[in-house]
Amino acid sequence: MVEILMVLVAGLLLAVALYAQLEIGHFTAGAIRAGVARTILIVVGIGFGLTTSASVDGTPLKILALLIGFGTVHVPAAAILFIKRQRGSRKS
Repeated sequence: MVEILMVLVAGLLLAVALYAQLEIGHFTAGAIRAGVARTILIVVGIGFGLTTSASVDGTPLKILALLIGFGTVHVPAAAILFIKRQRGSRKS
């Protein structure tokens, strides 16, 4: 049962991460700044995912924990980008 829940959460958070990665370019002025923002999110996401995966046993659960940690880091950025899209904000 835990595995099924982890798969669902990982899928949801990976969708959030994908949304954030795609939207960064729409609201960040300059390709270099957008690349830096994407890179920071990816590196911190991997680090958080590795830290999260250290707390579970078994390879499949470690992979799911890594994906959940990676996606979790993207949630605040995705929320901010969603709000910016709703408000019709421009690149900054």
